Amino acid sequence: MAETLEKETFSFQTEVGQLLEIVAGSLYSNREVFLRELVSNASDACDKLRYAALTDTGLASAEDLAVTLEIDGGTRTLSIADNGIGMNHADLLETLGTIAKSGTGAFIEALKAEEKDQVGLIGQFGVGFYSAFMVADRVDVITRKAGETEAWLWSSDGKGAFSVERADRDSNGTTVTLHLKGDAAEFAEDARVKHIIKTYSEHISFPIKLGDETLNSAEALWTRPAKDISEEQYGKFYRHSSHAFDAPWHVMHNKVEGTLNHTSLLFVPSTPPFDLFDAERKSHVQLYVNRVFITETTTDLIPAYLRFLRGVVDSQDLSLNVSREMLQSDPKLAQIKKQVSKKVLSELKKKATKAADDYTQFWRNFGAVLKEGLVEDPLLRDRILELCRFDTTGDDALTSLSDYVERMKEGQEAIYYIAGEDAGRLAKSPHLEGFGAKGVEVLLLSDHVDEFWMQHITEFDGKPFKSITRGTADLDQVKADDQTDDQDKPDEVDLSALIGVIKVELGETVKDVRQSKRLTSSPVCLIADDGDMDVNLERLLKRHGQLQDGAPRVLELNPTHAVITKLAERAKLDVAGSDELLSDAAHILFDQARIIEGETPKDPSDFARRLGSLMAQAFGV
Repeated sequence: MAETLEKETFSFQTEVGQLLEIVAGSLYSNREVFLRELVSNASDACDKLRYAALTDTGLASAEDLAVTLEIDGGTRTLSIADNGIGMNHADLLETLGTIAKSGTGAFIEALKAEEKDQVGLIGQFGVGFYSAFMVADRVDVITRKAGETEAWLWSSDGKGAFSVERADRDSNGTTVTLHLKGDAAEFAEDARVKHIIKTYSEHISFPIKLGDETLNSAEALWTRPAKDISEEQYGKFYRHSSHAFDAPWHVMHNKVEGTLNHTSLLFVPSTPPFDLFDAERKSHVQLYVNRVFITETTTDLIPAYLRFLRGVVDSQDLSLNVSREMLQSDPKLAQIKKQVSKKVLSELKKKATKAADDYTQFWRNFGAVLKEGLVEDPLLRDRILELCRFDTTGDDALTSLSDYVERMKEGQEAIYYIAGEDAGRLAKSPHLEGFGAKGVEVLLLSDHVDEFWMQHITEFDGKPFKSITRGTADLDQVKADDQTDDQDKPDEVDLSALIGVIKVELGETVKDVRQSKRLTSSPVCLIADDGDMDVNLERLLKRHGQLQDGAPRVLELNPTHAVITKLAERAKLDVAGSDELLSDAAHILFDQARIIEGETPKDPSDFARRLGSLMAQAFGV
């Protein structure tokens, strides 16, 4: 039939016609990806020839395979040529008139049927080709199949029909020529085309040439065995791909084979990226499909709590012909995300175990981000918790929860913590005094996310978490160290009369006034009652406008403090309840407790007046 065939006209498959109507507006987010698709198809054709030549000695040499671009600004045309497998008449009808009826999908199936080694193939010669009509009002394809002598011209304006006729081509391969639309003239400019190739096709494994210039590195570093890659090469790739200047703190290069294949080359930076705490929490790990760049901002590849990662994830099992929006519903991508997340957490655990000091650097840089996963990823919550490190009142070194539990005192039943905005300030909080006296270690939680993950995780290793700024401090059962025993502790006095005076004076400003078991040197402190919101969480919610008024707090009095004992004695004598000094002292003690918490007095001018009056009486003025 080929000997007598002249120019023929065909109608597109119904699905193709529908596709061409929506391709520009629905399938692709950016018009420039048409070049990514066509270069991918050209690379695919080279890959097919390279493989076929291994078993078919009749085919031309598969050496010097390349993709060649040609731009003509005068005629507003852009051509993408390859010297790959090419197509014959039947191939054209099957691949460029239908959607993915053959192409790479069928080619891979053929390889499996013959039980031959898998070869790296890019994309499907199907939907991606039609993206050309986003920028072109006519597309011409001249092609000649390897091992055959006839060449063919496929041509279409994308409006429902295409033609096929004989053509001339000196060698095997395919040339796709785009006659660009008026509003797509930018794609006939060298600089624009170079930028697109650098962005999307840097790691295509064949040279991409424009004139005498090769536009890509023609090497996908992550496809090479890790043992063949030097630390310097990893560092260079990290800095180039991430636009970074530091050296990677850790390199993770893994290849997963099975029902879903993918390769990942991921880096943990040495220094925090500038946008680490941006509200958008974007990922900067690049997604490739067989060395073809897709995106680096999808949240469906790397969870937000691992957004400090840089690098590449490449899979041959994802569909190349999807928009970034469609990635959100791709179950294969969700599976890759899960596998990558587990692997990263596993690698971090190894580092934490084998190089604790080095891991401390990582935690100081990225711990606050990683802890977001305790809220957002319930399935991996236990693994993340194992990686968490905390400042404590014990010493300057960070501690894991496991190590904390091992150091718990005899009789201690809870993991104690205090939350705030600055670990240094927390370490000076009066709430810690009783715990310090007993030698009980307290976690110092100073990241904003701490209060929120504490709402999801209530215990570790059977030990409940307990805030020392909420509820009573039950330390009676804890056996103190010999050097911290309370044998020299001052005698406590009866505070019932003073508590009564303060309750009357402060009224509903406080929920309760009680004797403290947590204070040893400070006179007062404020706590949240059992069942009420913790002090720091309430503060955070107020700041973000999610809470107007919190519950009144409990004022605790230190029964051994000299000021409190003197006031207690005075309160016993104030039968009539008319002592103005006690009245002023009640308000000053309350405001003092607020100041210790980093808050301001309820009424600063009233606080100053009462303080002045109290000082005047003290000096007999």
